[in-house]
Amino acid sequence: MSDVNKVVLAYSGGLDTSVILKWLQDTYGCEVVTFTADLGQGEELEPARQKALKLGIKPENIFIDDLREEFVRDFVFPMFRCNTVYEGEYLLGTSIARPLIAKRQIEIARETGADAVSHGATGKGNDQVRFELGYYALMPGVKVIAPWREWDLLSREKLLAYAEAAGIPIEMKHKQGGSPYSMDANLLHISFEGRHLENPAAEAEEDMWRWTVSPEAAPDAAQYVDLEFERGDLVAIDGVRLRPHELLAKLNELGGKHGIGRLDLVENRYVGMKSRGCYETPGGTILLRAHRAIESVTLDREVAHLKDDLMPRYASLIYNGYWWSPERQALQALIDHTQQSVNGWVRVKLYKGNVIVTGRDSKSDSLFDPTIATFEDDAGAYNQKDAHGFIRLNALRMRIAANAKARRGG
Repeated sequence: MSDVNKVVLAYSGGLDTSVILKWLQDTYGCEVVTFTADLGQGEELEPARQKALKLGIKPENIFIDDLREEFVRDFVFPMFRCNTVYEGEYLLGTSIARPLIAKRQIEIARETGADAVSHGATGKGNDQVRFELGYYALMPGVKVIAPWREWDLLSREKLLAYAEAAGIPIEMKHKQGGSPYSMDANLLHISFEGRHLENPAAEAEEDMWRWTVSPEAAPDAAQYVDLEFERGDLVAIDGVRLRPHELLAKLNELGGKHGIGRLDLVENRYVGMKSRGCYETPGGTILLRAHRAIESVTLDREVAHLKDDLMPRYASLIYNGYWWSPERQALQALIDHTQQSVNGWVRVKLYKGNVIVTGRDSKSDSLFDPTIATFEDDAGAYNQKDAHGFIRLNALRMRIAANAKARRGG
């Protein structure tokens, strides 16, 4: 007799999670609640409801939630306040979505009286860590069922055979033409893994990309876009104020049109292996460049440098699934404090895969003083003789070391 009475499954309606749904029923004999999150992946989610119904899920146990606004407002924007980049390139589009899915899954578990949660992440990937660290942080006593670590359906062929025997509908693309790319999409990005990409020496196929044109095929005319920030968050594009998820969607459209945001990366996974993935993050690429530009005129130098020092640690926390950890929350409080003065506008030029900053200013918080920075006569605003003592003091330890070396005959 299973010790699980009810489980909340993170359910996409695809082959893997449909097999997991039936497997949970067969293996644990428990009631299953399905949860499908709309994070702006651009897919019709209603078919997930119909598939769940066909597999015997009660209508009241099917949750399809629009989380786009919360995703961008409470997860993407806070991350970009830190200019977060993992291993110098990756904008963490998959990583930042997992804590929100885990949060809502736990909320549904509490609402429905479930005692377990389940996900479709494999035992090789990072997502199993991200989901489960979130679960335990938010509901310490919850039971976690990770089918890929329990079952023997460890190949596409076995999954298909199980699905066919269980009467689970299988899309034709899974039957013919080989395995598709493993893809994950939300409002921030779309990722591609597997298949052709498992050879790190092979160039990605052009027809793989979904959101962006190739830079070569992008318009020959550049496009200028004005972005307005308040307290470090984007609030308007070309003077039009929109909700956070609408702003990111608009940036995706603009970036995709100009071939911006493609990335081919071999990253170091949390579980210890190297993995190749390709990513499209058009809106995030524009946002990151513009945010750094407005910070360049509004942040104190040492505050900006401190943020740069902390960013790799912050990025690793998100990548490794520690969004709900006390250290991430402490860092976030510091980062958010620095953003009180990050107000103003940035103008970017979008051209054939490039985001070029052409202007930035802040009426209320700019630290750029043209009377001091000028190469012309500054009318006494800056005394250049002050630099002499500053340089002599900073050179003192090196002069002492050099004299000691000379005495040693070095």
